[in-house]
Amino acid sequence: MSLPPIGPGTPEALRPLLKSICDAIIDLRAPAEPKPVFAVAQTGLPPAASYPNCVVLVSDLDILAHSDGVHWIRQDTGAVIV
Repeated sequence: MSLPPIGPGTPEALRPLLKSICDAIIDLRAPAEPKPVFAVAQTGLPPAASYPNCVVLVSDLDILAHSDGVHWIRQDTGAVIV
């Protein structure tokens, strides 16, 4: 999928902003390098059901965790984070 071009009807003042937004979206869709992972304390973890197949850095535990759609799972032990 490609984004529509910035057309001739686009106000000149908006063109740099719109181009930077388009470039950022394209970078997110097809990253060419590692990206920072979302960091959060254990008590601030969002509901795992809202973020299936996503990864977070649990900052106070110093571990990565992924959501299986029900729980946040520690990557070091495979245990559920409660």
